[in-house]
Amino acid sequence: MSLLNDALRAAEQRQQKPEAPAAYTGQGSAVPARKNRLVPVLSLLVVVLATVAGYALLAGNQSVAETAQAGAQESLPPIAAQSGNNSTESAVSQAPEDRGAEIVAEKPLTDPAPAPEKQVVRNTRPEPESPPVSQEQSVEPETEPAQVKQVRETPESIDRRVSRELTSLLRQDRFREAGERLRALLAEQLAPVSRATLARALLVEGQPEIALAWLPAPEVMGVPELRLLRARALLATGELTGAVALLRSQVPPLEGHIEYRVTLATLLQQAGESGAAADQWTALLTTDDSRAAWWVGLGVALESGGKAASAERAYTQAAALPGLSPSLADYVRERLKQLQAG
Repeated sequence: MSLLNDALRAAEQRQQKPEAPAAYTGQGSAVPARKNRLVPVLSLLVVVLATVAGYALLAGNQSVAETAQAGAQESLPPIAAQSGNNSTESAVSQAPEDRGAEIVAEKPLTDPAPAPEKQVVRNTRPEPESPPVSQEQSVEPETEPAQVKQVRETPESIDRRVSRELTSLLRQDRFREAGERLRALLAEQLAPVSRATLARALLVEGQPEIALAWLPAPEVMGVPELRLLRARALLATGELTGAVALLRSQVPPLEGHIEYRVTLATLLQQAGESGAAADQWTALLTTDDSRAAWWVGLGVALESGGKAASAERAYTQAAALPGLSPSLADYVRERLKQLQAG
């Protein structure tokens, strides 16, 4: 730059230096030819110097720019590399519309490693997950309704069902309808349960003759309960001997037939067969010796058979047990007083 300024200043001084006056010849003065040749040379020199100065200036400015650019890169945070995918640029450009989205940029790095890309995080609300479908809520395929298999009733089940129907009718004092229902069933089977239901109700009502009509001997011999009911009906009509004979004809085991054996022991005592009655009471007490009434029955049978001492022990045992009716309790106390008095 100093060479260019010096050259320009020298050129200006030469141009401004006054020329020596020429001798007047009466003609206009002409521009010297040497001066005219100097102007293009000076102009060319100016252009060359200007070009050199411009190139130097440009080189200096470029270095300054590079220095400034390097400083700016160190002071500014790294910029994430943009992908050439249009879909990604579209998604980022739409990020400001999503208020829940946040753009987080990593801190600038000071090492020469390449700057990491800018991470884009969308803080969007997760879609609600549908609750798992349990096995209980699972939809089962529709199936055809199962056909209900009708089980054919046996004679025993029919008999029990009719017995329940008879019980309902008898509670309403509808004996005639109950008899008609039983008669219809007897046309098909023996119906021991239904027979017993109606016969027992008739005995309670004080109608033993009608009860006997429903309990014919040939049809009741194979069923202990029906034999028992017929014997009570016979006793109610005054036929003690026939009742005892019926009960003694087929004596069932104790298990499941306690009522039958108690009735037999009582009727044997009434019939004057004290020894047989005592045997029946003894057999009953072997199953349950806590029955006070059974001890009374044994005492009566033993006393009637002339066994006073054994009878006293039986009455004493009966008095020591609970469950005696007031009348039986009075009878026991009386018999003990007499036996102890001798």
